[in-house]
Order: sequence, then structure tokens, then C-alpha cells
Amino acid sequence: MKLFTPLMLILCISMNTNTMAQDNSAYQKKMFQKDGDTLPYRLLLPANFDANRKYPLILVLHGSGERGNDNEAQLVHGSSLFLKKEIREDYPALVVFPQCAAGSSWSKVDVEGDMPNREFIFYEDAEPTKDMFLLEGLIKELKKNFRIKRDQMYVGGLSMGGMGTFELVRRNPKMFAAAFPICGGANPAISKRLRKLDWWVFHGDADQVVPEKCSADMVKTMKAEGISVKYSVYEGVTHNSWDNAFAEPNLIPWLYSKSR
Repeated sequence: MKLFTPLMLILCISMNTNTMAQDNSAYQKKMFQKDGDTLPYRLLLPANFDANRKYPLILVLHGSGERGNDNEAQLVHGSSLFLKKEIREDYPALVVFPQCAAGSSWSKVDVEGDMPNREFIFYEDAEPTKDMFLLEGLIKELKKNFRIKRDQMYVGGLSMGGMGTFELVRRNPKMFAAAFPICGGANPAISKRLRKLDWWVFHGDADQVVPEKCSADMVKTMKAEGISVKYSVYEGVTHNSWDNAFAEPNLIPWLYSKSR
């Protein structure tokens, strides 16, 4: 059974209509096209953007509940953080929220069983999904169109996007300076390809949608590999640990301090 099938019903709880009311007009609506396929994305430029200046790049990958093609839903979680005046002024960066298509996923993951005893099957070397392939194409296009600091490229995401974060780094182990997967997971066997950057992993210990074990197993193996990884486990928090993660006052300063 594919991950996105049960998550079509289950992870839609990640949708929060209250945050949809925020003004996201500063995020420009864009479309990346390749070989007849399209990846919608939203782009937030730094305040007082200077086309001749180099900026870091921050990619944020959404969860299953925000998939589609409206180029809106992917901003439900996390986008307000980057709109804060002090963040835009003190940590200028290009911030990109791509949107995965309905029925697709950022990475190949299967799931067996029902909550709270579901088992996730993460692959060590799966072929890229269509949306992962498009995401990598989008990154190449951004590099061509903007003066991006190649030593300050960052990626993070929640749930399906947390899993996609691990997968994107696995496929591009020398691209990013830091990553922040939230309530995600991956096959611990990929840890040997995650060494070139710093990690901050987040999960709620009461998560029944994606069990905390999915992150814990990754962190354990990553530490054994000597990888620089921080792990924040939120006591009593269920699947919405992204609320805690995006509220971490040190998240953006931590990201911005990392370079490769």
C-alpha cells in the first residue's frame, strides 16, 4: 500500500484553515515546467532584494495534506515564519515552497498496517518520484536565475516533506549546508550519504501518524556515522510537531550559521 493512499485521508489533518487567513501575497506565484510536467512553487524574495547580491536559499517541503496544484496550500505551515520583519531583515534569503502534485510524493515510501501500529517502509536507493525529479530541476533553474550562495543552501520539511528532505539530500549529498526534517523519516542505511551537512531533526513523541521511531532510528544511525545532528523530541506532541519546530527561536539563526 502506498504512503500517499492512507495519507490522503489521515495527513489532511495537517491542514489548518486558520493559518490560511494570513497574507501570503509577498510569496510570488511561480511555475516550473519540464518535459510537459509542472511544479507550482511560491518564492519569497528578501526584503530590499538586490539582484546583484548573493543570497542563501531555503527550501521548505510540505506534507501530504497540502498537495495539489492550487499553489496555495503548501504555505499553510511555516510560511509565516519567513514573513516576520526581523527574519527578513536579519536573515535575508530566497525562500521557496514547492507544491507536490495530488497522488504523488517527494519520495518513494510505503506503509503497512493501521494507526497506531503502522510500519513505514523506507527505501535505500529508490528511483526518484516525478515530483522529486521536478524539484531537482527547479533547484537548477533557481541557481541559473538568481545569485545563490552555493555554500548556504538549506532544506527542510514536515511529514512527507521531512521524508523528502532526507531523500533530496541522499540524492544530492554535497548540495546543502544544513537540513531540518520534521516528523519524517528515512532508511537508516542512507546515513552514509548524509555526512556533508548539519542536521536538526524534530518529532513529537505522541505522533501516531508517523511514529517518532522513524526519526529516532535515523538519528541513532546518523550519530553512529559521526554526523552533526541535533534531535528535538516534543513530549506529548502528536503529528503537528511542525508548530513547535517553526516556533524554535534558534531555527533560522542555526540555519544561517551553517555553510559548507
